[in-house]
Amino acid sequence: MIEMVQETSRAWGIESANLRDLGALRILERVCFPRDAWPLLDLIGVLTMPGVVRFKATGPGGRLIGFVAGDVRRTEGVAWIATIGVLPEYRGQGIGTGLLEACEANIALPVVRLCVRTDNREAIHLYERFGYQRKGEWVGYYSDGAKALVMEKYKDENSGKKGQN
Repeated sequence: MIEMVQETSRAWGIESANLRDLGALRILERVCFPRDAWPLLDLIGVLTMPGVVRFKATGPGGRLIGFVAGDVRRTEGVAWIATIGVLPEYRGQGIGTGLLEACEANIALPVVRLCVRTDNREAIHLYERFGYQRKGEWVGYYSDGAKALVMEKYKDENSGKKGQN
């Protein structure tokens, strides 16, 4: 696991997340996903369940400014990026890229999938830069009836182009 990644050229770092981050994660979820924020029990689960890869991005004063969770399903041979979000005022600084890199680096499976709202062009662009390909849509996936784009990546040393988010 990556414990702390912080360069002197940036004002944020990435480290493992845990249950102590619950309050800040609830706020991040509500801000980043106002229509689809996870309920409290789901957040507790993603912060405590075994088999989940979880990282937070921290900013000034240790504030949680981003989060990613990967659900590793070894018996299926696939992992799902369950959630990834960066507070709006911190976007465009490579934080989403850093979180996705950290999560993928800690998933020891060859296939990674994710779902994203079909209208979230910024996120779709990030995932495509990382080598994710569009695999289909799930109709009515989100609580407001919106469709989810299902994306998939086969990990290898040549997949994905790292970019800034």
